[in-house]
Amino acid sequence: MFLDIEKTGQQTSGKGISFGEFRKLYDSTFPILFRVAWRIAGSEEAAEDLCQEAFSRLHEKNMVFPNPEEAKYWLIRVVKNAALNYAKRKERERKAYQRAFHEQTRQEETGEGLLVKKETRAEVLEALKKLPENLKIVLILKEYAEMNYREIGRALGISEGNVKVRVFRARERLSALLATMLEGGSNVS
Repeated sequence: MFLDIEKTGQQTSGKGISFGEFRKLYDSTFPILFRVAWRIAGSEEAAEDLCQEAFSRLHEKNMVFPNPEEAKYWLIRVVKNAALNYAKRKERERKAYQRAFHEQTRQEETGEGLLVKKETRAEVLEALKKLPENLKIVLILKEYAEMNYREIGRALGISEGNVKVRVFRARERLSALLATMLEGGSNVS
């Protein structure tokens, strides 16, 4: 068991990774996992919980990987899937709440006091939500997790070329969605 650590920092069970290796993996991977989870789940608190859950799974399963990179990509997949499930569950809860109380959701007009930067960020995030999952996740990993194409491909289990195509298509669709939103008058004063 991972928590059964001797003073040397090594596990006594002989399986899995040592405390030092785990700590190094945690320190190097947590920032990436957090950014991915936060962008998908939309909540810092949820992102932290999802990341901790991924590391707990790694520990509980006492998994062994050929190298730290493989462990990193496994953790990214676990966090990505958990965050997608979290986001879907929150959306279902929101819709159920709306149906139960017959509430219409609409964004309030904030007027001239709202900063342009804040408006733009909100529009980009809204447009990002409208992208298909396969395009949205590559764009999140590329832009927010700052991963390269090879890393994204390994994390998602697809080829590097496929990642490049998806990122290109995601950017095109995002650009078109933003243009449509602007034409629709969402930015008109």
